[in-house]
Amino acid sequence: MKELINQLKEKAKVLTPILRIGKNGLTDAVLLEIKMHLKKRKLIKLKLLRAALETKDKKEFARDLAAATNSMIIDTTGFIIVLYKK
Repeated sequence: MKELINQLKEKAKVLTPILRIGKNGLTDAVLLEIKMHLKKRKLIKLKLLRAALETKDKKEFARDLAAATNSMIIDTTGFIIVLYKK
C-alpha cells in the first residue's frame, strides 16, 4: 500500500489542479464535478483557496472531501490536495 501511495505521489507531481475550491466550499456541484473527474482520471489534484478554509483546517477539509467522494487522500501539501479512486 505504501508503495502504491509513493507511486501515485510521483505521478501527481506533474498534474495541474483541475479544480479550485473557493469560499462556497464543498457544494453539491463541486462534489459532482470532483466525482466525475475521479471516475474519468482516477488521480486528481485540487487547489484550495484560503476562503474555503474559514471554518475548517486543511486536514479536516481533505478528510471530509475524501469521505464525500469515496476516494483516498494521497497527498496534502500547502493548499493542494491529491485524491485517488480505484
